[in-house]
Amino acid sequence: MKALELVGDIDEGHRLQAEVPENLPPGPVRLLILLPEEDEAGGCWSRGLAREWSSELADTSQDIYTLDDGQPMNAGG
Repeated sequence: MKALELVGDIDEGHRLQAEVPENLPPGPVRLLILLPEEDEAGGCWSRGLAREWSSELADTSQDIYTLDDGQPMNAGG
């Protein structure tokens, strides 16, 4: 059996997407899934969150607080 390493992405619909070389013939293949380590997954999580929330984060009507709101943490009180 011949091995070929590809990089893919699992979408929200739990479908695997990957580009394969054009010289590979159509047909069934066996897949071995390697999950990212914990520190690598942190980057994946933050990128996914940014992608999912991009429209909400870009909406300026959501900016209801300013630096002038509240009190400094070292204000004592």
